[in-house]
Amino acid sequence: MSAVLTLTRLPAVAWLLDTAWPATAPARAAIGRVLSVLRPLGWAVVAGTLLAWLFSTTLGWAELRTIAWCGTALIVICAFFLIGRTEYRAKLEMAQRRIVVGERAFGRISLANPSKRAILPARVLLPVGAGSASFAVPRLGADAMHEDLFTVPTARRAILTVGPLSALRGDPLGLFERVHTWTDPVDLYVHPRTVILDGATAGYMRDIEGLPTRDLSSDDVSFHAMREYVPGDDMRHIHWRSTARTGTVMVRQFEETRRSHTVIALTRNAAEFATEDEFELAVSVAGSLGLQALRDARNLTVMVQERTITAGTAKQFLDTLSGLEHSRPRQGGVLELAGEVGRSAKTASVVVLVCGSNVSAQRLRDATRLLPFGARNIAVVCEPGATPTLRMLGDASVLTIGELGELRGALRRVLS
Repeated sequence: MSAVLTLTRLPAVAWLLDTAWPATAPARAAIGRVLSVLRPLGWAVVAGTLLAWLFSTTLGWAELRTIAWCGTALIVICAFFLIGRTEYRAKLEMAQRRIVVGERAFGRISLANPSKRAILPARVLLPVGAGSASFAVPRLGADAMHEDLFTVPTARRAILTVGPLSALRGDPLGLFERVHTWTDPVDLYVHPRTVILDGATAGYMRDIEGLPTRDLSSDDVSFHAMREYVPGDDMRHIHWRSTARTGTVMVRQFEETRRSHTVIALTRNAAEFATEDEFELAVSVAGSLGLQALRDARNLTVMVQERTITAGTAKQFLDTLSGLEHSRPRQGGVLELAGEVGRSAKTASVVVLVCGSNVSAQRLRDATRLLPFGARNIAVVCEPGATPTLRMLGDASVLTIGELGELRGALRRVLS
């Protein structure tokens, strides 16, 4: 390391790094554009031609010189196919930008020839996520237009980038290929499946300020009992009738209340899920619970490992869930997530911990002990194909569901 630092302090090296190298940026960019048109076969032909020229010159072999001339001629001829531009006026349109897993997204591409001369047939590419679709565009005369409709099937929750729309221009042998891009990419959000929980939480957390807790307060809305006056108590809370009856100054005592604040904690540690379908079920459960909290106008916090999901609106919430992936192993699992909830959401009234079937009962018990004291704590274990069950681990209710449609009935059992 010290030798490298000493080398960079030399005047010649410093001048090269600070002045000469930045000055070559335009030339390096131009060379990069030239090399970018080479396909694997093109790289092989160029390398073979250069080697043939090298060895024919040094060894004097006429056969290699013939190969070198043939390779040079082939490169020059194929390079002529890259000259010119495909001047389409292109448009990419999506009928909807947000769909649910299993639905199809519909879109349209339109290509118009704005020039006064015809454009030869071409092949147009439309990237969709990790794949791409190819469209054959016929010869377009002056002011002519061509349209194609396409569908994007969805089998998994994701954020798919559709586009940009581009055309390939290359030679028949496949040595060179140049891409012309016309449109900007469009994000397609594939939301997780959710279910409506209306009725499952009816009558739950409906008081004026929230849920009463077991913590006592001298000033709140939930009356608890009478007690004797102590210096410092608010005079407004003196109960004069009780004072007159007992002969001792008595004040009202209240239970502290909490605003209806729902916290959903979704672990995304891959080791805690037996299959990918389990993780998708867990995301759907978290999405369904979060949407119901937003419909009920409750304060909502959705937490995963080392981040809090934006849940200001239903659209923001589902958009974020669309791109949710597994966390890194160093970010911990359900135990660490529960600890973070206990530290940062102490005033929560309801906490729902969502996990997979690989979380043991003991680990789940330890996690629920870290959740906020006084809150209604619920754990949902997602295990596709399992029989719905309800059990208690300490003060927490633990639900096991095998499919998303069982969530509504399972919540009714918890809240009954």
